[in-house]
Amino acid sequence: MIQVYNTLTRQKEIFKPLTTGVVNMYVCGPTVYNYIHIGNARSAIAFDTIRRYFEFRHYHVNYVSNFTDVDDKMIKQARRDGITVPELAAKFIKAFDEDTAALNIEPATVRPRATENIPDIVAFIQVLLDKGYAYVAAGDVYYRARKFAHYGELSDQNIDQLEQGASEHTVDEETQRKEDPIDFALWKAAKPGEIAWSAPWGQGRPGWHIECSVMATKYLGDTFDIHGGGQDLEFPHHENEIAQSEAKTGQKFANYWLHNGFVTIGDDDEKMSKSLGNFVTVHDLIQQVDPQTLRFFMATTQYRRPIRYSEATLKEAANNLQKLRIALDNLSYRQKDVAAGLDPEIEQQLTKLTAAFIAAMDDDFNVQNGMTEVYELAKLMNIYSEQQVVREATLNHLLSSFTMWLQIFGVSFQPKALLAADIEQLLQDRQTARANKDYQRSDEIRDLLKAQGIVLEDTAQGTRWRRK
Repeated sequence: MIQVYNTLTRQKEIFKPLTTGVVNMYVCGPTVYNYIHIGNARSAIAFDTIRRYFEFRHYHVNYVSNFTDVDDKMIKQARRDGITVPELAAKFIKAFDEDTAALNIEPATVRPRATENIPDIVAFIQVLLDKGYAYVAAGDVYYRARKFAHYGELSDQNIDQLEQGASEHTVDEETQRKEDPIDFALWKAAKPGEIAWSAPWGQGRPGWHIECSVMATKYLGDTFDIHGGGQDLEFPHHENEIAQSEAKTGQKFANYWLHNGFVTIGDDDEKMSKSLGNFVTVHDLIQQVDPQTLRFFMATTQYRRPIRYSEATLKEAANNLQKLRIALDNLSYRQKDVAAGLDPEIEQQLTKLTAAFIAAMDDDFNVQNGMTEVYELAKLMNIYSEQQVVREATLNHLLSSFTMWLQIFGVSFQPKALLAADIEQLLQDRQTARANKDYQRSDEIRDLLKAQGIVLEDTAQGTRWRRK
C-alpha cells in the first residue's frame, strides 16, 4: 500500500484514490516570463517521478499542470522586452517544453493556460460574489478570507496572526480598498495599456490563486486525489485555493496535499529563487551538463527533502549514473552467450530486491531507500555477468527490472547495438595482434577506438566495450 505525507493533516496516510486504479493529480506549473531555474525543475521532476511510480504500480494517472500566462511579472517583462504578453508566454512555454523534454519529464495529460479559461474564471468568481465570499472594490474583486472557517489550516497558521502582504502578488496600494488586510485578489482591474478581459465588474485580469482553482476543478472535478507543488506555495497560494474552491463547491478540494522541498545553493544553504538572483537556469545548465545527470541528481532525493546544489553533488550523481550504466552494459554484453532456462538462486535474490524496492517507494516515495535497492541490483548484475554460465530468462528478468526501476527516476539507458562492421574488424585485428604478441599494434587499435569514445575491457569472457 502506498503511503503519502499529507501536508494538510501533517502525517502519513494510506493513499486511497476516489476511483479505484486512477489517480487524479494537479501540480502547479510555472509563470512563463523567464527560463525555469533548477528550483522550478525540482518540482516538475519530483512530481514526474511520483507520477511514474504510480504508473509502475499500475495506476492510470490524470496529471494536470498549468501555465500562468498572465500576471504582473509577465506584464512588466513584456513591456521591458517590447512584446505582448501572449508573445512572451509563447516564447517561454516553448522553452519550458524543450527544457523539460531534455530532463525526460513526461508532458502533463492536460496543460491548461490561464488565458484560455477566462470565461470559467469569471463564472467562478461570480459564484463567490453571489455567496458573499467576495466583494468588488474599485474594479478589483477580493475574497473575504475570514469568512472561510478553515482558512490557515493547510499552512498551520492562525488567521488572527496573519499579516498584510503575505502574497507577493499583493501590493501596498490595495490595502485601502480591502475590507481586511488578509483578503486576497480574485480579479485585478486593468491599468491603462495593460492586457485585459471583460467581466461584469469591469475590465481586468484574474488573480494568481483563482486560476488554479478553476483549472483544477474544471479538469479533475470538485474533489480530486492529489494537489502538489513546492513548499513555498503552501501559503498563500494553496491556502487560498482551498478557501475559494471549497467556498464555491461546498466540497473538499483535494484529499492529499504533497509539497516538495527547495533547492539550496551556497555554504549557507540559501533557497534558490529568481527574486534572490541566485538561480541557475535549466536552459543554461543543460548546455554544460548531461541532462540525464541533472535529472538523476534531483530525482534521487526524496521529494520532501531539500536538495543542495553544487558542482560536487552533480559530479557525484554523474559518477553514480556511470556505475549503473556500466552494470547494464556488463550484463547486456552477455546476451551473446546465454544458456536456456533460469537461475533459481539469482531469481530468488531478485524477488527479495523487488519487494524491498517497492516497500521503500511505497513509503511516501522514499527514493533514497529505493535507490539502495537499485544499486544492489546493479551489484547483482555485475556478479552475474561474470559467471561462466548465464541463463537467458534470468538475464532478461534482471535487465527488465533494472530498466523499469530506472525509468521511474526518468533514467533510460539504451543497450548498445552490435559494433559497426569496421569497428568489429578493428577488434578482430586487435585480437590477432595480441595473439602474435604485436602489442604496439594492439595499443594503436585501442587508442583509435578510444578516440571514437569507445573504452575496451578485456575479461575472461572476451573483450567488451562501453562508451565514456
